Amino acid sequence: MRVRMNLMQLSLVVLPLISAAQPKQLITSVRNNSTSGVSQSSATTQTETGAHATEATTETSGGATNTLPLFGERPKTAEQIDQEVHFLNDCDQNFASRPEASDFFAARGWDYVADGQLDTAAHRFNLAWLLNDKNADAYWGLGVVCYQKNQLPDAIRMLKRGLSVADSNAVLMTDLATVQIKYHQEHTSPEMLDEAETALQRAVALTPANATSFQKLSLVSYLKSDYAKAWDYFHQARNLDLSQLDLNYLNDLLAKHPDPKGIFK
Repeated sequence: MRVRMNLMQLSLVVLPLISAAQPKQLITSVRNNSTSGVSQSSATTQTETGAHATEATTETSGGATNTLPLFGERPKTAEQIDQEVHFLNDCDQNFASRPEASDFFAARGWDYVADGQLDTAAHRFNLAWLLNDKNADAYWGLGVVCYQKNQLPDAIRMLKRGLSVADSNAVLMTDLATVQIKYHQEHTSPEMLDEAETALQRAVALTPANATSFQKLSLVSYLKSDYAKAWDYFHQARNLDLSQLDLNYLNDLLAKHPDPKGIFK
């Protein structure tokens, strides 16, 4: 899997840590400009054009199915099956392998996410999944799209599916925890908050230098009213990367409990 930066660092959607007044934190993908070695040949361009054609031809028969996570995971019509077979055959002709084609369409999905074209992005991620159901980016991308549409249960489900095939991806774990935290803030779900904490603990065990994960752990402790632990995690994040600190959250934490180290006042 390609190296990616934390999805929280660049984003297209507001994710308030505590209140709507807090700065925007976005969920999107930061990748290399290349598509992990996938050839940008006329053949791949032709296949991408074919994907647009597939969208157009399935709009009436498939309706919104193309934009639902994993095509809605529902039975398909004979026409939809025929279109998928045609698409897969095209990819078999234009790519060295289906996993390579899957990576290509996942990369296009991230591009559409960055452009704010969420339905087109969802279709690209669905095509990536159709080509390779072990491609974590397909699930990750669909989770991001659902998140940005505020479809939190679907976002959580897709991100968990991504972790089922990439169970050591600490960035993906942090993204999952971020969505779970938001779900708790909107629906008061202690169980979901516990799941977020577990995911973040796994993330920092895998990548101890990730300041974002420590700040999210601080927020989890804050939401559990464990302010001493919240400060401890916040200072761990501070020691790792000052630029990742959320000053509005810092003010909320200070309002609940003074800094035990006396650094922030």
